[in-house]
Amino acid sequence: MNTTPAPRIAVIGAGPGGLTCARILQRHGIAVTVHDRDAGPDARDQGGTLDLHADDGQIALREAGLLEEFFRLARPEGQEMRQLDPAGTVLFHHVPEPDERFKPEIDRGRLRDLLLGSLRPGTVRWNHTLRSVGGPAEGPRQLHFTDGTTVEADLVIGADGAWSKVRRAVSPATPQYSGVSFLEAWFHDVTTRHPDIAELVGQGSAAAADGDRGLFAQRNGGDHIRVYLIQRVPADWITASGLSLQDTDGIRAHLLERYRDWSPRLRRLITDNDGPYVDRPIHALPVPHTWEHDPTVTLLGDAAHLMPPLGVGVNLALLDACELALALARHDTVGEAVRAYEETMLPRSTETARLLDGAAAELLSTELPDFATADHR
Repeated sequence: MNTTPAPRIAVIGAGPGGLTCARILQRHGIAVTVHDRDAGPDARDQGGTLDLHADDGQIALREAGLLEEFFRLARPEGQEMRQLDPAGTVLFHHVPEPDERFKPEIDRGRLRDLLLGSLRPGTVRWNHTLRSVGGPAEGPRQLHFTDGTTVEADLVIGADGAWSKVRRAVSPATPQYSGVSFLEAWFHDVTTRHPDIAELVGQGSAAAADGDRGLFAQRNGGDHIRVYLIQRVPADWITASGLSLQDTDGIRAHLLERYRDWSPRLRRLITDNDGPYVDRPIHALPVPHTWEHDPTVTLLGDAAHLMPPLGVGVNLALLDACELALALARHDTVGEAVRAYEETMLPRSTETARLLDGAAAELLSTELPDFATADHR
């Protein structure tokens, strides 16, 4: 009879990657706790729409036993893609086939709700903001939270995004500004309030760029459209222009000057938005980003390999989560499982990051690729 106590596994971050890892662990009878800084599941907007690919993200959802439910919630029509030039001429238009399932869209909030609902009650501990990871590399590790509590764990999984606190336990790397910034704008009730924009974007997404500036508009659920205005600018361009994020009219006037040569129809994506803008400078981790094996700490998703937003972030996070959970189910010790996972994940993420090296600039190319938004944790 095996009397070895079950390992205490702590996931930091209740985003798609962390929740997928927890779900697959529980399906294999492995106990896990997820800690998240949010006060609760509805504490904030979860971000835009995500496309989950058949060759990575969907593999993870299948292993989680959630793929068919995902297809019931997803929007396959969201695979429609239009590429335009600054004059508004359509250069490329992809209309998905009725049975096309390669990368259907789902709102990030709906995906999170799907994953949360699949976990055992009490799995996620809300309002748990991690301050630091302590303890020896051989374990146990101590998780110190900002509310003064401390939790011991035999394995800490950093699924806490771009500015990961767990990463500091294994790597000194920090994300660096890419030189490209997104400014997010929202359009609500588009069928009745913004019919021209609804027609321009279609059921999926529309993109345009001129080499120095671009835009990417994506249909979200609930009759919303989210637009990203993409510019090669300093990270502090708003304050350097004498503006603030609260000065919507001032930012709009500045953007209209920047996009003055674009067609009036595309400029409506700047002038007609509902509410204020959101500043989202794009950061990335160094390439390659690796670390010395630690048997009690590992990373997945953006915490491990933050990249420009070209449609791979959430898919890699889900695949990471799947492979780590399966390794923990199949190996005798946590250390062996972590090593096996990292031997696959680190080369894959390095290869992908190298393929996308410089991709932030490609977001402004006149041949703008189809991409989905980044996780904004």
